[in-house]
Amino acid sequence: MKQQRSAGWWGLVFAAVAAAATAQAQPAWPAKPIRLLVGAPAGGSADALARLLAEGLQHDLGKPVIVESKPGAAGVLAVSDLLQNGRDGHTFLVIQGGIVSETPLAYKVSYQPFKDLKPLAQLSRTGLVLVANKDLPVTNLQQLVAYGKAQKEGLDFASYAAGMKGHTSGMLLGQLTQMSMKHVGYKGSPPGLTDLMGGHVPLMFDGLPTSLPLIKAGKIKAIAVNYPTRIAELPQVPTFKELGYPELAQAGWFAVWSRPDAPPEVQQKIRELTLRHFQQAAVQARVREMGMDAAGSATSEELMADLRQAHQQQAALLKSIHYQPQ
Repeated sequence: MKQQRSAGWWGLVFAAVAAAATAQAQPAWPAKPIRLLVGAPAGGSADALARLLAEGLQHDLGKPVIVESKPGAAGVLAVSDLLQNGRDGHTFLVIQGGIVSETPLAYKVSYQPFKDLKPLAQLSRTGLVLVANKDLPVTNLQQLVAYGKAQKEGLDFASYAAGMKGHTSGMLLGQLTQMSMKHVGYKGSPPGLTDLMGGHVPLMFDGLPTSLPLIKAGKIKAIAVNYPTRIAELPQVPTFKELGYPELAQAGWFAVWSRPDAPPEVQQKIRELTLRHFQQAAVQARVREMGMDAAGSATSEELMADLRQAHQQQAALLKSIHYQPQ
């Protein structure tokens, strides 16, 4: 009996020594530069937010943080990179929540949105704005609806991608106002905005970060925003909710994402550093300058619950217009 106890004791000792040796063999995190993938073209809002985040992480961790633009396929290319390289906790993704709630409905994707991706922390909250060509003879939504109904062939409107919220918002507006709206899809905001300014399309539902500079410059005009409250940078522009269309109040948000199976302690560290950095007054001011609100402190579980609800709403809208994934 004594010999068995002795053998058991030595077994525990050997296990502890092996565990300690394994821990010593593991390099301290981060062991190499951190990559922040951006699922959109360089220069856009996701890119700007990723660079803000990189500044904070690099300062706090003392390691290089590299921002890599991975545009294409509505963010799917960036997701693929994350899923291939994100298990060790050195690769993360900066993108809108629509990568889970919208993209899988609009495009045929190979990932499982509610299983393969995890939002760690919000970076900002934002919405869409209905903008018009500066020469369109309307200044508010009431005038726009009257003008649109008078057009026998209906009104064209642009969006940054077919099947996404910029598309379904226009179709929903048409349904709610009984105004004929015809969608013209573009590959991103810049070409759509260029055609809007050129008079090739009269209207567009676009993200505030890309439209805001053009609105301020007087190159296009804002009709209404789909955010629940007025935007600080556009205080004179009403919300669809206050104009009587609460169905169009569909705010979104940007976040930093990881693979769910990345090391839990790394996920928690990235979340803590992100929230701390984006709660700084100077950072929040820079976020507001882009036409977005400061981030909240919602948990991953709360963010995913919000996305499940948004996913259901978007699915219903796409079904109502008989949209088929591309």
